[in-house]
Amino acid sequence: MFEAGDIREWRGHDVVDDQGKKIGFLESVYVDTATDQPAFATVTIGIPTRRRLVFVPLGGATVGPSYLRVRYPKAQVKDAPWIETDGELLAAQEAAVFAHYELAYQTGSGGERRLARR
Repeated sequence: MFEAGDIREWRGHDVVDDQGKKIGFLESVYVDTATDQPAFATVTIGIPTRRRLVFVPLGGATVGPSYLRVRYPKAQVKDAPWIETDGELLAAQEAAVFAHYELAYQTGSGGERRLARR
């Protein structure tokens, strides 16, 4: 499990897949609102004029001195739900992010959002 206090230190680091292939750069971290623990990251991908942010789960990820290694293949991450670089994840999009990685999704007991950006 990652410490929430370290989140700011990860920004801008390379994100690599389970085989060490570079996917992009870490842009931000989304925490699970039920536990306040890091759950997903957004990764900046694309060419400079067409960048976007894709979502990748942090479960099973490891942090190195200059990278974050996720346990998903590059192709799967690049095909993940995405937002514009200045956009934000809408509540209606959360379920699709979880479904892309075949992860269970449920809102809070009062219908609260599951993810919050930190």
